[in-house]
Amino acid sequence: MNIRVAVSNEAARISDIIADCRHLEGPMLPILHRIQDEFGYIPEPAKQIIADALNLSRAEVHGVITFYHDFRARPSGRHVLKLCRAEACQSMGGEPLADKIKSLLGVDWHGTTADGAVTLEPVFCLGLCAQAPAAMLDGHLHARLDENCLDDLMAEVRA
Repeated sequence: MNIRVAVSNEAARISDIIADCRHLEGPMLPILHRIQDEFGYIPEPAKQIIADALNLSRAEVHGVITFYHDFRARPSGRHVLKLCRAEACQSMGGEPLADKIKSLLGVDWHGTTADGAVTLEPVFCLGLCAQAPAAMLDGHLHARLDENCLDDLMAEVRA
């Protein structure tokens, strides 16, 4: 498929999503979530398409996208590992654990492994403070993480 056709199809799909959500009160967040569900990230051209449709500036749309940590500007890996960076997790050994995970994966925050298997993202509270440190792998919570748990998580993402 040539690149113009792909971009045209992408813009058409984004416009369809906007049309489906436009009637909602405060439609921007539902639109952004649907676009990310569809593409795995928010494509750059979507910002202007959304802005035009909602009578906003591109900067306003960009501001919302960058404010919320769940929105991505590029595709993620096949697995997304979110590691809690909040105070409770930090106080229970989250920092050495984060360093170990980054080393094992060979990436920094928001990075994706070279094989496209894993994207590592920081989050600022998963609500498991009493069971810190915590992480979320592909939407599944993992609590009371330690070095042994890391081996299991890494085996899961490398399978």
